Amino acid sequence: MSTTSKPKHIGRNISRIREFRGMKQEALAQAIGTNQQAISGIEGSETIDDSKLTKIAEALGVTVEAIKSFSEENVFNYFNTFNESVTGSFIMNNSCNFNPLDKVVELYERLVQAEKDKVEYLEKLLKEK
Repeated sequence: MSTTSKPKHIGRNISRIREFRGMKQEALAQAIGTNQQAISGIEGSETIDDSKLTKIAEALGVTVEAIKSFSEENVFNYFNTFNESVTGSFIMNNSCNFNPLDKVVELYERLVQAEKDKVEYLEKLLKEK
């Protein structure tokens, strides 16, 4: 058994981070000024040159080091720790306590009233002349 560690597959890390960010290959390609086929090739590569990796990291909103050291286990541990630390806070109670449609109707009624007030004011000005 060998004691040397297998190098990280940078392309696979980019792919997983891109997927976690909800980004398609086309969007990443556009962000770094290339095409979808090039992104597909990059994601299939074990190594990527540093200048390209820097552009990709910037487009994904992460650091180069985050791409190089990415592991799904760390992501899951982070989210599990995060969720456990905020139990009982606003994240656990994410239900809306008002009807958004009521707010839209209220806004609409206020706009209509404002228009009525304008018309009334303009009619008053016309009568004075």
